[in-house]
Amino acid sequence: MSNERIIVCGADGQLGRELQLTQPPGIEAVPFNRQALDITDATAVELALVTTGARAIINAAAYTAVDRAESDTETARAINATGPAILADCCAAHGTRLLHVSTDFVFDGASGQAYRPDDEANPLGVYGASKLAGEQAVLASGADAIVVRTGWVYSRHGGNFVKTMLRLMAERDRLTVVEDQVGTPTWARGLAQTCWTLTLAPKAHGVYHWSDAGACSWYDFALAIHALALELGLLSTAVAVEPIPAADYPTPAKRPAFSVLDKQRTRALLGYAGLPWREQLRLMLADLKATQD
Repeated sequence: MSNERIIVCGADGQLGRELQLTQPPGIEAVPFNRQALDITDATAVELALVTTGARAIINAAAYTAVDRAESDTETARAINATGPAILADCCAAHGTRLLHVSTDFVFDGASGQAYRPDDEANPLGVYGASKLAGEQAVLASGADAIVVRTGWVYSRHGGNFVKTMLRLMAERDRLTVVEDQVGTPTWARGLAQTCWTLTLAPKAHGVYHWSDAGACSWYDFALAIHALALELGLLSTAVAVEPIPAADYPTPAKRPAFSVLDKQRTRALLGYAGLPWREQLRLMLADLKATQD
């Protein structure tokens, strides 16, 4: 008996790679990177769906350069809004399920409580606005669709905060990190496993939130990376990590000061709460070390 096929868009990204590493038994992930499938090309999307005979699409393709999006608005909107709309319309026409990955940046960060899936979105910049437009298109398409919002994603693949911190900690004797922006780190492998479970859950529809358990600031996150990297031998010498306010580190895009996601709806459906972010960080760093040894 052949495996059921599920298309993974954005196959070369952090989440796309982990989706391929975690495909469940009986499922064949069919990976498409940007070169193999332009999700803004409706004809190409139709051809991919028909030729693969896939039962579902997981869209992990995204324009995630938050600061660059402020000036590269057209590209950000094409990948984050137009592409998901085309995927959703194609899925609706073929009766194909779609799981679309979105972001905590659809919120403005003004809340003091974890954001629920039905809380009002109010993005602060182009990236968040383009991702919200993508969500809205997917949910309005009539497709059998799921939107999964996440944040602060990292893995051993590609570029991310954890790998940047490891590089800077090896190069410098002192670092400053923003302490007044709070969210939740998310190891891409745990996110991938949740995406697979939601995609295969018949009762899953609409918007869900997922990140690792707990919350922290970027400064807290950096301290944990430093401590675990020393413990695991990824870093040989301790460095000073000092907190600064976001106002001292200006960026083109304004970021939410608080973007913790409420995951109760997801936990209730899946029946598990997920691991604390520090535990996931340790697992990822051990994974990184194993690939370097």
